Amino acid sequence: MQYRTLGKTGLEVSLLGMGCMRLPFINGDSNQGVDRDAAIELLQFCADSGINYFDTAFGYHSRESEGILGEAFADKQRREKVIFTTKQPWWEMHDDSIIRVNLENTLKKLRTDYIDLYLLHRITPEAWDDIQRREIFKFFEGFKREGLIKHIGFSYHGNYENFKDVVQKYPWEMCMVQQNMLDINEEVTHDGLEFAGRHGLGVTIMEPLRGGGLAFAPTPVKAIYEKTDKHGRTPAEWAFRHLVDSPHVSSIVSGMSTFEQVKENVAMFSQESMRPNCLSQAEKETISAARDAYNSIVSISCTACNYCVPCPTGVQIPGIFTQYNEFKMFEHCNNPRRSYMFITRAGGDVSKCNSCGKCVKKCPQNIDIPTELQTAHETLKGWNE
Repeated sequence: MQYRTLGKTGLEVSLLGMGCMRLPFINGDSNQGVDRDAAIELLQFCADSGINYFDTAFGYHSRESEGILGEAFADKQRREKVIFTTKQPWWEMHDDSIIRVNLENTLKKLRTDYIDLYLLHRITPEAWDDIQRREIFKFFEGFKREGLIKHIGFSYHGNYENFKDVVQKYPWEMCMVQQNMLDINEEVTHDGLEFAGRHGLGVTIMEPLRGGGLAFAPTPVKAIYEKTDKHGRTPAEWAFRHLVDSPHVSSIVSGMSTFEQVKENVAMFSQESMRPNCLSQAEKETISAARDAYNSIVSISCTACNYCVPCPTGVQIPGIFTQYNEFKMFEHCNNPRRSYMFITRAGGDVSKCNSCGKCVKKCPQNIDIPTELQTAHETLKGWNE
């Protein structure tokens, strides 16, 4: 496993991080909840395989994720070998007193006396003024003085200009941002990685595979890879290498839900060549051409972050968009339609949408969700068996 220094924190973190937002479900069915035993075994396997960076948050898996992570590393010797990153959401900070309550609940769930990295979750341009006005920083600073947290950071969804302001307004030690080979001009942009790095922040990456989509290559992308690839790399490896190439990236967080995914990714990130500036000019041109090919295919820019759910009327928004994107961008044809049939039978299809707009306000990708749901419905409807 390759390791990098996480900016000002000085922590040595695994280049591949484990994201705890997509843990395995009972019988593979999200409606049945997380398979705790399987998840705990998977998390321990990650640590035994060299991954030491574990990322979770207050609300992941209906507030179960932190507890599962804590149970997996309840043993003191196991706990001391890993780095816990968790996040308190801005939208859960209803008043000043609840901020400490949320932290104390998190510590109990994680079964630990301290949190290595505590992040203000999901700063957005819309929320930034209120965050500053309420002086949220002072609470985090107080927790650090008490030894309850070791380092302070933030996760971010928004544009580059606002991101620069956030970075400069407070002495953060690290940040987590969305970047991947398709988003170089979106979110904080590729320039944002360099800006954060120049200010000494450790940078961790979310959505490196765009919700898993970049693990697949549609025909136009596959043709580009096959034309230039001398190493037999998978589409996922091309996407990961795009990020590994940046010296400002400390850890790339992947939401792995099977042992096979962990084994494949650990082997990939253990290669000697997975280092800064690993891409040749020809390989950069290959990724640029693949990006153009992906973008030529119409899709909905959902990353399945799940901020839009639960929907008041039960629409399975991320699930529907995932099936649509697989159908359009990644050439999964029959399976997405079949999956949408099961979503419909479960009462979570687009017909339940009343266009209330609550999901739109929560979406970090600024998707017009009601409109795009109708687009997805027209594409996916009609499968019967």
